[in-house]
Amino acid sequence: MLYELIKTFFKIGIFTLGGGYAMIPLIEEEVVNRHRWVSKEELLDLIAIAQSCPGVFAINIAIFVGYKLRKLRGALATAFGTALPSFLIILAIAIFFAAFKDNPVIAALFRGIRPAVVALIAVPTFRMAQSAKIGWTNFWIPVVSALLIWLLGVSPIYIIIVAGIGGYIYGMAAPPSSPEGDTNVRKSNVAPLGAEGGAES
Repeated sequence: MLYELIKTFFKIGIFTLGGGYAMIPLIEEEVVNRHRWVSKEELLDLIAIAQSCPGVFAINIAIFVGYKLRKLRGALATAFGTALPSFLIILAIAIFFAAFKDNPVIAALFRGIRPAVVALIAVPTFRMAQSAKIGWTNFWIPVVSALLIWLLGVSPIYIIIVAGIGGYIYGMAAPPSSPEGDTNVRKSNVAPLGAEGGAES
């Protein structure tokens, strides 16, 4: 299991271009769809926690997934697997940077990669919106949050703290809703009027 974790997150790490958010679709494909180690809802929660914690986002989310599966050893395995590709690639670039930094082929290669990275970040954003049940009543929350960060330069830390406090207050104030299945079960257990009398007679 530990070897599988290292191999999976090594593959995720080696194809993570453009920052930690670009690894979200790869994590979803490998961890959720292929191996079924976590559900989509659990992955969404892990992403929120990883974003709220200090440190590199990619390493944070890898540690959370690894710890959920194999505690400390799993966290160490996933962190090692995620960081190793970046370490090796950056080490190679640092060694040979002077030789190809002005190479037009390399420059053209990265110009082609950048637009693809935007798509890698956009696709999981829409998928997370679906998993988070973003609808007409609460779609303004991510919109306002994005505008505050983009236009006013508000730190994402403050957005997360305010959203967490607001969610807690809403959860405490909102009346608990009974699941539809429980309602149907209760209805099916109620005998029609006069049915008991007819059965007894």
